[in-house]
Amino acid sequence: MLLEAVYHRPRLNWSYAYNDSTIHLRLRAKKGDLTEVFAFAGDKYTWDTTKELIPMTLFTSDAMFDYWECASVPIYRRLKYGFLLQKDNEKVWMTENDFQTNRPENPNKLFEFPFINPVDVFTPPAWVKDAVFYQIFPERFANGDPSLDPKDVQPWGAEPTPTNFFGGDLQGVIDHLDHLNELGINAIYFTPLFTATTNHKYDTEDYMKVDPHFGDIATLKKLVDLCHKRGIRVLLDAVFNHSGGTFAPFLDVQEKGEDSIYKDWFHIREFPLQVVNGIPTYDTFAFEPHMPKLNTEHPEVKEYLLKVAEFWITEVGIDGWRLDVANEVDHDFWREFRKVVKRANPEAYILGEIWHESAPWLEGDKFDAVMNYPFTDAVLDFFVHGNLDAEGFANSIGRQLSRYPLQASEVAFNLLDSHDTPRLLTLAAGDKNKMRLAALFQFTFMGTPCIYYGDEFGMDGEGDPGCRKCMEWNPEKQDRDLFEFYRQLIQIRNEQPALRTGTFTFLEAGRQGSKIAYERRLDLETIVVLINSEETAQTFRIDVDERNWENLFTADTVRAERGKLNVKMPAYGFAILKAIN
Repeated sequence: MLLEAVYHRPRLNWSYAYNDSTIHLRLRAKKGDLTEVFAFAGDKYTWDTTKELIPMTLFTSDAMFDYWECASVPIYRRLKYGFLLQKDNEKVWMTENDFQTNRPENPNKLFEFPFINPVDVFTPPAWVKDAVFYQIFPERFANGDPSLDPKDVQPWGAEPTPTNFFGGDLQGVIDHLDHLNELGINAIYFTPLFTATTNHKYDTEDYMKVDPHFGDIATLKKLVDLCHKRGIRVLLDAVFNHSGGTFAPFLDVQEKGEDSIYKDWFHIREFPLQVVNGIPTYDTFAFEPHMPKLNTEHPEVKEYLLKVAEFWITEVGIDGWRLDVANEVDHDFWREFRKVVKRANPEAYILGEIWHESAPWLEGDKFDAVMNYPFTDAVLDFFVHGNLDAEGFANSIGRQLSRYPLQASEVAFNLLDSHDTPRLLTLAAGDKNKMRLAALFQFTFMGTPCIYYGDEFGMDGEGDPGCRKCMEWNPEKQDRDLFEFYRQLIQIRNEQPALRTGTFTFLEAGRQGSKIAYERRLDLETIVVLINSEETAQTFRIDVDERNWENLFTADTVRAERGKLNVKMPAYGFAILKAIN
């Protein structure tokens, strides 16, 4: 037993309240080392009558470690606990400070979960588990009101550049809500809508005004109301890390220098404001002079931005915020932000843009979720680029699941492309088989999936500006077969609760392999997904529950016998199977 690899700490993703009555405990060990693990737990004030051994299950694994997990529902909402580790006949007890061969006689030296205080429980909005998001880049989705067009607007569908405009607006979105309903979308994420000089609007000029090229607040209210009537939630993009170069306080600093009353709204290293050898004398986003970084520690800046966050929820009724460059803003600001937003709408979804491991932002006091780029990378590396074998893919997914509390993984924002990346079809070098398999995993995995506008019609495009093409509304240029694939995938996800909130377990993911099988289980409902990412046929042989199996979705005919899946899967084949009594 390699005790040096065993790890636990009484917080974060290792020991947390899942809800007002349930505590989840996790323990890490060397991969394949332990055969059984138990939590030794009870109430510290009534230890002798409440202590018990709770079996832990192998929750997930990565390349080096196994992660064991159990749930406890303590009578008095508090818990003292240690662990019993077993490797065949060898037994070791783990306390807060050491390992020992004898059972601890009392709870004094064990770990402790002091009390489940409801206010501390991380509770993301439940609706997100059932959401299917659709990302819209407003300037390129649809031109519904030509009277709002910018000067020198380009013909719809012409070649995009970093600086040109095509006249997309909010009325254009309103005009195409039927398309979203047909596809099965029930949530929209808009990139910024507020007044700015660029086509992408990440250089905010006025946080309290809809960009006039998109419409006005009345149009946005109409859009949100129409979406809500159709069962569609609306998420707006907030850029609080930095403003635009035309933001009034920044213009004042440019004009008045050290005499400006707004000089402390920004991080200025030296006056006058200028660019020296490509580096501004003030902090910015990525050395972009047009995007000065806001000082979110300043009381006036904080007050202003928090009013912005509240206003669009209370006045327009949006359902949450996506937060740009979220990890470069101070944590204290996000704590205050969460309080303000949740007071305005307890069910608002707070989504941070962070491209890496994000546990410090997912403790229940800041964000509900982050854009799950580690998930994106793993899916693309296996299904699209072929940089991972099946085992490596399973390890990457397992590592990501181990990092966060379950409630964070259940509402993770799972995307495969966006306005910041090449489009999925381009990443797949035009291979729609690879695109379909990546999407299939996305929609059958834990978390909320997001489609980037136009992917459902087979739109392609390299990175910015290629990924920001005008939406393809010409029926003759739309891939309706791909649209139907996405529509069916969304329908199956919506109809099967296990695909949204069930446990996730790999059943097959072999070294140097190119096929995977995994199970989603919720109470008595079990769904198994088989995916062959190889260009040749492969056979699956998997032991399953001794029940009959219904074929929900497949690229070919699949037969499942009682207690055994023995399936020959064609090249790039897949199947979603459901156990029936």
